[in-house]
Amino acid sequence: MKVKTFEYVKYLWDDKKAAELEGDEVALFLYRSNMLGADLRITNYGGGNTSCKTIEKDPLTGEAVEVMWVKGSGGDIGTLTRKGIAGLYTGRLRSLKQVYRGLEHEDEMVALFNHCLYDLDSRAPSIDTPLHGLLPFKHIDHLHPDALIAIAAAKDSREITREIWGDSMGWVPWQRPGFDLGLQLERCLEENPGIRGIVLGSHGLFTWGDTSYECYLNSLEVIEQASQYIEERLGKERPVFGGQKVESLAPADRLSQAAQIAPILRGLCSSYNKMVGHFTDDSRVLEFINSKDLARLAPLGTSCPDHFLRTKIKPLVLNLPANADLSAHKAVRAQIEPQFEQYRQDYTDYYESCKHPDSPAMRDPNPVVILYPGIGMFTFSKDKQTARVAGEFYINAINVMRGAEAISEYTALPRQEAFNIEYWLLEEAKLQRQPPEKLLSRRVAIITGAGGGIGKAIADKLAAEGANVVLTDIVEERVKEANNTFGRDVSAYAVCDVSSPDSVAKAYNKACLEFGGIDI
Repeated sequence: MKVKTFEYVKYLWDDKKAAELEGDEVALFLYRSNMLGADLRITNYGGGNTSCKTIEKDPLTGEAVEVMWVKGSGGDIGTLTRKGIAGLYTGRLRSLKQVYRGLEHEDEMVALFNHCLYDLDSRAPSIDTPLHGLLPFKHIDHLHPDALIAIAAAKDSREITREIWGDSMGWVPWQRPGFDLGLQLERCLEENPGIRGIVLGSHGLFTWGDTSYECYLNSLEVIEQASQYIEERLGKERPVFGGQKVESLAPADRLSQAAQIAPILRGLCSSYNKMVGHFTDDSRVLEFINSKDLARLAPLGTSCPDHFLRTKIKPLVLNLPANADLSAHKAVRAQIEPQFEQYRQDYTDYYESCKHPDSPAMRDPNPVVILYPGIGMFTFSKDKQTARVAGEFYINAINVMRGAEAISEYTALPRQEAFNIEYWLLEEAKLQRQPPEKLLSRRVAIITGAGGGIGKAIADKLAAEGANVVLTDIVEERVKEANNTFGRDVSAYAVCDVSSPDSVAKAYNKACLEFGGIDI
């Protein structure tokens, strides 16, 4: 399958910009990373990692040594800078094969990565470091494209991989990221010399090249080929997601229903910790939640580890008509609360049945993703950005299910494997390293007269203390300008005449749609 033009990914490489970086392999690797991360079809926020290898002078011996530069723990390749990468002696990293004791001792290897550091200002190396280090290629991409994960999560993933790429692509079954997976990639390459990449079952893609540009082009071509294969088969043997079961309300009616129910959902999701919400009625979401296959696919959960770490093992699907009367909030809450109780019980059962003696304590058992057929998707988390990104990840999961079902049958990770990722001690350590929350974190405030003066000063103060702020003012130009002083996911604005009940109601609805409700 040849690729002449790109239809399903963005080709963003700028030869002029790249020429300015010529001779600096690390700068070119960072440039490639940023271009890949700019297209969410190529990899999701924070997902995947990239690397390059260079020859450097060893400061201790003066000898020339190979150094691998790789995305460090956390961060996002779309915004990756030198501060976000780790530099390791490749030889030392590979010598860890001599002390690796097997899967049961995987976690101890992460601490040993620090003994391989060349650059003492490095970001902490991630669990994926050996996946790059045990492969010989100069430039490597590990990405989570929806199209590739759809193939990786298909029931007959290996056969489909061979059908698309023949002998030019390797395949390894699902294995939790870590040193053992790095050894599997190394073995796959030894058994299949000359391949251009490797599909990781239920996970993602590895591709490489001799130069940063060759690596970039290889990644795009493989993703484009996977996308073409899926699109050619989409809806051919059966309707997408089995066809439509529920009809969406009109856009304005969807937003009205969403604004009414959002505070109720937020309250139910906040039984352990207060949450902030996000809503979307994206067409991809509506196609899935209105479909006949929703009841079968939603409980299966997601496949790619990055997806369910953000979205929990499965969503909650509201058993509520799209055009239900939501005006009586107490009655609506009483109607849907049993679903939340059942979800919490299911999550508790999942934890209890899968936990290990050293597993971290059970986390908040409330849903992150809530699907309302005919209306849209709500996501709730500790802050707006995390809630929004959870929604983006679930759309990635929808894309994966859509693609896998078009070419085969979607398969999710077994529950025990999912638990082992979600409650991995290394993931828990990441959570424990997060900075303490601010005084007004998880709170939403609405401020009148916020276009300037005292109102704007109040908004500034509340936002500085961690609150989300909804700015209102009677003059649109003024309140819009004030809103632009805040970063993304911090604020929203509404034109509001406080003497008009209708105007106040619209401002309140805006707050409900943007953040799930109001606290202050």
